Parts: sequence; structure tokens; C-alpha cells
Amino acid sequence: MAQYGTMDYARLAKAGFLVGAALFLSGALGGVIAPGLQGEIPGWEQSLFLYSEVIGTVVGFFSPLVFGVVMPLLD
Repeated sequence: MAQYGTMDYARLAKAGFLVGAALFLSGALGGVIAPGLQGEIPGWEQSLFLYSEVIGTVVGFFSPLVFGVVMPLLD
């Protein structure tokens, strides 16, 4: 457990949340803006934007939970 003693959990929790929020925002904006710019977009691009929204939500939720609550308790 001593190898984790130097980790800054607050910084990791904030950074993880911001990465998840940026991923969600890019997927949501891409899903709205891309069809307006080039008309109909292919199915794989729609799936890519949807997956980035879902993964961004999961990362944004679990990163503060893991690095802000669970990891400090295990230290």
C-alpha cells in the first residue's frame, strides 16, 4: 500500500471528472453540430458520438467516486 501514498487523490478525482465531462460534451455537441454541417452523417459517426456520451458519463461519475472516496479509504 505504500506505493499509493504519494498519489494526489483530489487532483485525480477532479481531472477524471473533467475528462468525463469533456468527453460527454464533445459527444453531445458532435451529435448536434455534425448533421447541421454536412447533412446526414453515417451510422458509425452517430454511434461514435453516442458512445462518447455514455463513456463520458461513466468516467465522470466513477472517477470522483473511486479516487475521491474509495482510494483514500484503502490508503
